[in-house]
Amino acid sequence: MSVISRKNQVTLPVEALRAAGLESGDDVRVQVVGPGRLELVRAEELVQEFAGIFDRTVYPEGYLEELRREWP
Repeated sequence: MSVISRKNQVTLPVEALRAAGLESGDDVRVQVVGPGRLELVRAEELVQEFAGIFDRTVYPEGYLEELRREWP
C-alpha cells in the first residue's frame, strides 16, 4: 500500500510498474478514472492515440502558412 505525502507524492510498487510495462524515466499522464481512481498512461501511447486526428478539414486553407509567416 502507498500513502500520499504532504507534497502529493506517491511511491509506486515496482511490481505494479513492471506488470504495467512502465519503467523509471517514462513520461506518464495521470487521468481521473472516477472518484478515488487515477490511471497512469505512458505519454507515447497518447501520441499514438491522437496522431493524425487533425486533417485538412480542421484549419481553413492557408491558415497554417499564415501562422508560420508570423514566426520570427
